[in-house]
Amino acid sequence: MAQRSLSKIDQLLLGVDKALRAVVPHSNPSTRPLPVSSDEIPELSINEARHVAGLMRINHTGEVCAQGLYHGQAFAAKNDDVKQAMQQSAEEEVDHLVWCEVRLDELGSHPSIFTPLWYSMSFGLGAVAGAISNEFSLGFVAETEAQVSEHLQDHIGQLPPQDQRSREILAQMDIEELHHRELALANGGAALSPLVRHTMRWMANRMKATAYHL
Repeated sequence: MAQRSLSKIDQLLLGVDKALRAVVPHSNPSTRPLPVSSDEIPELSINEARHVAGLMRINHTGEVCAQGLYHGQAFAAKNDDVKQAMQQSAEEEVDHLVWCEVRLDELGSHPSIFTPLWYSMSFGLGAVAGAISNEFSLGFVAETEAQVSEHLQDHIGQLPPQDQRSREILAQMDIEELHHRELALANGGAALSPLVRHTMRWMANRMKATAYHL
């Protein structure tokens, strides 16, 4: 059933369900298997496993933030087509969230303890962007995805040579993040000012520094 045909209460409950699924580990089913060429789990030293877990925790946090961003934008979007596009992007990125959780489990680690905070902050940012204008909202998505791609590529370069499993997961995520960026631009996303871009990057770096450890 299309969301526009749901009652306000139903829409509220649906929104709460999506938020809980974004912040509660293992609450989402994956629609696709891990994008890996082998089921073999790579052997890593203690230090290597700890570092890879930190990187994957950052990536998991990034996907939680993406969920919050898209949900917030859909909540405040002025146009039904933009609202639907935000909801579709969020659903497509659920697989990324699950893939990161699976890899963290394999590494004997866990998502960030601040996951609810990351989601709430991102929802707020998304709602503000959606309330400003459709063009700004889509431009915000495009810039977010561009910065996500940058840190995914950086993380791929930091992985131990034998960890092909994490490398393939992140590479597939990168392909899809860039696709979402292209869609946002194609649908009218506006270029953001340098101040907004730098502020976004500063906030992302603070989040990454915290999520790596916690």
